[in-house]
Amino acid sequence: MKGTIPAYHHSYNLFFFVFAVSILFSLPAFCIYSNTFSSTESLTVSSNRTIISLGDDFEFGFFKAAASFEDNDHWYLGIWYKAIPVRTYVWVANRDSPLSNSVGSLKFSGMNLVLLDQSNITVWSTNLTAAVRSPVVAELLPTGNFVLRDSKANGSGLLWQSFDYPTNTLLPHMKLGLDLKTGHNRYLTAWKNSYDPSSGNTWFKLEMRGLPEFFLWVKDSLTLRSGPWDGIRFSGIPEMQQWNYLNIVYNFTVNKEEVAYTFRVITPSTYWRLTLTSDETLQLFSWNSNTLDWNMIWIPTESQCTPYRICGRNSYCDTNTSPICNCIKGFAPRDPEKWLLLGGGGECLRKTQLSCSGDKFVQLKNMKLPDTIGAIVDTRIGLQECEERCAENCNCTAYANSDIQNGGSGCVIWTSELMDIRNFATAGQDLYVKVAAVDLVTEKVNNNNRGKTREIIGLSVGAIALIFLSFIIFFFWRKHKQSRGTSLYTECGQRVGRQNLLETTDDDLKLPLMEYDVVAMATDDFSMSNKLGEGGFGTVYKGRLIDGEEIAVKKLSDVSTQGTNEFRTEMILIAKLQHINLVRLLGCFADEDDKILVYEYLENLSLDYYIFDETKSSDLNWQTRFNIINGIARGLLYLHKDSRCKVIHRDLKTSNILLDKDMIPKISDFGLARIFARDEEEATTRRIVGTYGYMAPEYAMDGVYSEKSDVFSFGVVILEIVTGKKNRGFTSSDLDTNLLSYVWRNMEEGTGYKLLDPNMMGSSSQTFKLNEILRCITIGLTCVQEYAEDRPMMSWVVSMLGSDTDIPKPKPPGYCLAISSDPWTSTTIEYTTTEVEPR
Repeated sequence: MKGTIPAYHHSYNLFFFVFAVSILFSLPAFCIYSNTFSSTESLTVSSNRTIISLGDDFEFGFFKAAASFEDNDHWYLGIWYKAIPVRTYVWVANRDSPLSNSVGSLKFSGMNLVLLDQSNITVWSTNLTAAVRSPVVAELLPTGNFVLRDSKANGSGLLWQSFDYPTNTLLPHMKLGLDLKTGHNRYLTAWKNSYDPSSGNTWFKLEMRGLPEFFLWVKDSLTLRSGPWDGIRFSGIPEMQQWNYLNIVYNFTVNKEEVAYTFRVITPSTYWRLTLTSDETLQLFSWNSNTLDWNMIWIPTESQCTPYRICGRNSYCDTNTSPICNCIKGFAPRDPEKWLLLGGGGECLRKTQLSCSGDKFVQLKNMKLPDTIGAIVDTRIGLQECEERCAENCNCTAYANSDIQNGGSGCVIWTSELMDIRNFATAGQDLYVKVAAVDLVTEKVNNNNRGKTREIIGLSVGAIALIFLSFIIFFFWRKHKQSRGTSLYTECGQRVGRQNLLETTDDDLKLPLMEYDVVAMATDDFSMSNKLGEGGFGTVYKGRLIDGEEIAVKKLSDVSTQGTNEFRTEMILIAKLQHINLVRLLGCFADEDDKILVYEYLENLSLDYYIFDETKSSDLNWQTRFNIINGIARGLLYLHKDSRCKVIHRDLKTSNILLDKDMIPKISDFGLARIFARDEEEATTRRIVGTYGYMAPEYAMDGVYSEKSDVFSFGVVILEIVTGKKNRGFTSSDLDTNLLSYVWRNMEEGTGYKLLDPNMMGSSSQTFKLNEILRCITIGLTCVQEYAEDRPMMSWVVSMLGSDTDIPKPKPPGYCLAISSDPWTSTTIEYTTTEVEPR
């Protein structure tokens, strides 16, 4: 049903259709008045009728702001969802002029709706000025749009609509942008805070700066630029394309009447809203009828390159470089010392000024286009003519297509310094920057000269080395062949008639022997083309046996910090331990020269390969990540409690979690693991080995390890899986030194949704559960407590992951040792009583 409020405007007399609404605190806000009225009826609304218009999906009426201020008695006229139990307001009429008490009235005055306070002072009005003689009808549409229309006009007869005056929420079919006929700009303004709907200090507004772009303003400061519309998306928000997987269709219209953005949902039975929150973020929500809660589906990806003008003039931001700011080719830092000191910052100047004749262009791929303020746009020409115009224009600094669809069309020409450029891995578009020809020639000559010099030196050294190595290889080949020809094996690591390298017993392991030649053939003699990765143990290769079975081969490196003991530990442990969430060992080979372990091949490689890659991380939706977290937890519980021997892993991290074809996680790399007696609680070592960022504080500083040190590492892994950020080398926040403090601060401030990996939220049409994600974050924080006694056992973790019982509030996390060296180096850092060997 549609709620209607009719009114007359006849001759010079005003007939008021009055809604006197007295609102009492003690009365419910869900009383509903009749939804259909004839034009000749008079109507009086009693004090307990606070909802004055009823629609199918939305309701229009009065509401009181949440009682967060003890003395607050402000009332507002607004629209909210009818069928959703969580009261969610999508539009507020008098947001900056609330009723000061529980008495107010809404009435027609001519063709306008006006809201009066108890003193009959107008606090809000539709402010229409044109005269209409036929009845005016107020109607709440199923879209949530509250409209005034001329009931006798042909067509819609639309006079006024709430969609033209959005507050903090964009609904499907609602437009953001400019009405070029009236000059009216429809934009979002955040609430002052979560309980105060008055206008806050954050705006999301479309502005015409050569090309239309959206800008996020906070306290009159520009903080974010969407980039211009490129025909597919806004070039600075590449993840918009992921909305297609959510059954959302968006559209950007540019014509003589309007420049506007809107979206619609293909499945209209679901509720969606895009909201500008009071904490300065855009968030896309979908209502989940199963959990009866709003699920946050999308927020713009945040990175070091997100803030507006993070890099200076004539430079671009790239998160894959260090520093992240890079001068465009043909430009150099204005102040090289300051640039180095700040790690990239300040503006870049041309090495050589343009001559306006014979200048060249540098092509920058996958770019968010520069700020288009003052840019010249011509949609009628193509890229070739665009280049010609830029070449002829002495003031032109760069050019690009205005539309990248169907091979590209249209032309944008910049005539000023280039600002706020960013490089993306797979998104963005091509930008062509004008530079002096001499700079390109000089660079090309320098590169050629360096290449020729290296070629000559390389050929000379290579010839000498080849002759020398030929003799060495021949000598060792003969010796190695003789040695292997006389060796007999019964079991991995046990040789007949020679020293027992690994000193194992029959009870320790029953692994099949893999002949060296078989493994070498399977890996194409350990070819670099088959290399899968590298760790503290050595290099891992992919191989294929004669019967077609694929294998992963781990070969001890000559320079590895690990040796026979680690090899023996891993071989024995994996042979003894059998669990779906532990990697399976197929065989091994060992003598003085080579130590090799052969594993099942896992198609999807390691977890870090996905979650820390901007492209691959979108393959992991929340359900997949949650299953991975559960699998790792069950694997650790098996090691600590359910296996034949109590095992402390000591090096649990995302790169040691492998994924099979079904994305089932398997814990690997047991070279640093230690076996405990059943009644043994902890042990101490002077030789601390592990990976910075995952080591528990008591282990990193004092060498004390136990089940709780594995629990700490697992907590870090949970937080990395959810956020998509690394704890080691964390640089995403000026307020935090590592990922743990960043997560803790946001959870304490009630902004846990900021922590979610945006690629996870846009990776699937499946609705994810925000409460479940925040619950996992809380579990992760309980695992990374500073003191071991405050951390849970893995049995508790597995139970909490599988239930909805309350989780004790975690204390501030422990901050593991932060070292910036490469994780695979063999550097030893010595302390008074312990030494640390990073991996």
